[in-house]
Amino acid sequence: MTMKLTELKKNDPEIYNAVVEEVKREQDKIVLIASENYASSAVLEAQGSVFTNKYAEGYPGKRYYGGCEYADIVETLAIERAKELFGAEHVNVQPHSGTQANMAVYFSVLKPGDKILGLNLNHGGHLSHGMKINFSGSLYKTYFYGVNKKTGLINYENIRKLAKKYKPKMLLAGASAYSRIIDFKIMSEIAKEVKAYFLADIAHIAGLIATGNHPSPIPYADFVTSTTHKTLKGPRGGMVMCKSEYAKLIDKSLFPGIQGGPLMHVIAAKAVAFREALTDEFNCYQLQIIRNAKELADALMSKGIKIVSGGTDTHLMLIDLTDKEITGKDAEAVLDLAGITVNKNTIPFDNQPATITSGIRVGSPIVTSRNMKEPEMVIIAEMIAKVLNNHDNHAIITETRKKVRTLCKKFPVYGDIEI
Repeated sequence: MTMKLTELKKNDPEIYNAVVEEVKREQDKIVLIASENYASSAVLEAQGSVFTNKYAEGYPGKRYYGGCEYADIVETLAIERAKELFGAEHVNVQPHSGTQANMAVYFSVLKPGDKILGLNLNHGGHLSHGMKINFSGSLYKTYFYGVNKKTGLINYENIRKLAKKYKPKMLLAGASAYSRIIDFKIMSEIAKEVKAYFLADIAHIAGLIATGNHPSPIPYADFVTSTTHKTLKGPRGGMVMCKSEYAKLIDKSLFPGIQGGPLMHVIAAKAVAFREALTDEFNCYQLQIIRNAKELADALMSKGIKIVSGGTDTHLMLIDLTDKEITGKDAEAVLDLAGITVNKNTIPFDNQPATITSGIRVGSPIVTSRNMKEPEMVIIAEMIAKVLNNHDNHAIITETRKKVRTLCKKFPVYGDIEI
């Protein structure tokens, strides 16, 4: 891949230098942030295209601006490809993010003060699932379910009890830091029992679902939201899928409800990503993501590292640091010095605040995008364990950094690159 940044270099050397340094960071570090991925060259090219110039308020065939004939082609392709990929009845590809997608769903069928029931943020949920510091928690009356303290697993009978007790108008499934398969069928049954709408947020696991490597909520949920990056490997953005009966409500909620002009260059990149996701190669990629995550979790546990719930079924895992005399914040910092990028994360029943945490979240999408496989996961686990167990030893951190660079050179991000 060749990045031609000659005009940027000439006109804005400060931004050019930041881009160059970011490329170096992505090349030289092992990135294990579960919510990130490396988009393909085709996705990057589409997102950097002239569609960034185009206003296209409205929907294909029903725009409020002239000159949208090619924007219509792009958005229609994105919609149809997403429908094929997920088997959805209706798709809206205009949300700027996953949170915007969730907002669109809330605004389509809920009123301020309505009750929602979702997974607690400290147990693996997401800000937009009802946290008080988020719009979802300030506009709606929110209740939360969690995981079992001993197993780290969601207790569906407990969700049923909470749903019958609080009678929410919307039941949410989905997580940002839960490593096990979610039973959408049971969640749907619970929602029906209390006459609640059922929303499944699959932002993290969309790629796994699209390829049949995780059960799909599409047959069961009224609404399904997702980001288009993470395991789906597209541009940063969001989408809403729903039953056809809610199509008009969702479209109206998004535009003119909460957004103006859609980002047509991002929608073009979404269309490219959806096409890539329909290939056999993408299915193999998702299978390898899961294999790598399992191997990484097993290798870490063999080194005495605690994993919440004892492993993973998906692309991510939570490392419990309560027995390591190091916080999540400090672990994130020292691992980054060693060339391994993770994020601090609360663990279930965490005694530390979210700014400190007792855990870190680790994911396999990016290392899989670099074509690393199980043997490399064992090497990475050994490096993580060594750093965590010797976090005050500068010599070990420096030694690990050298090993990381050597490994990264064997698995380049974009191949040969010229800037």
